[in-house]
Amino acid sequence: MKVNTPKISSPHSHKSGFTLLEMVIVMGIIALILGGAMSVMKGIGSGGEVQRVSSDFSSIGAAVDIYKINNGRYPTTGQGLQALVNAPSPRPKRWTQLAKKVPLDPWGNEYRYREQGKLDGSTYEIYSIGKDKTENTEDDYSSQDEL
Repeated sequence: MKVNTPKISSPHSHKSGFTLLEMVIVMGIIALILGGAMSVMKGIGSGGEVQRVSSDFSSIGAAVDIYKINNGRYPTTGQGLQALVNAPSPRPKRWTQLAKKVPLDPWGNEYRYREQGKLDGSTYEIYSIGKDKTENTEDDYSSQDEL
């Protein structure tokens, strides 16, 4: 026959688990870590935009250089970068389409072109008007600048 014996609780036994205070402290620590990570990631995003502009300058610049090789001169400022996509008027004898389209900068603006650059008038300049979408401001980027 089985006898039921009452359980005697010892002074050292307690329920396992977390108190509300412990949970609030852990959640606060997690929030601080996430906040720090998000602020660091913000800085990485803008660096990526500048890197993309630099990469676009290289690829567009290569197409402009090929245009010169084919046609004996760079496109004029008036013809702009569209001379890489559509035959300019008057059409050069050896013109070929070098791009399906000219990419937009990371802020959705068209890249701009000058046959004679502002810093070095002996070569062309490709530039972006930047995030503020206004020319000749601090956030402009140029292929003649070091990025």
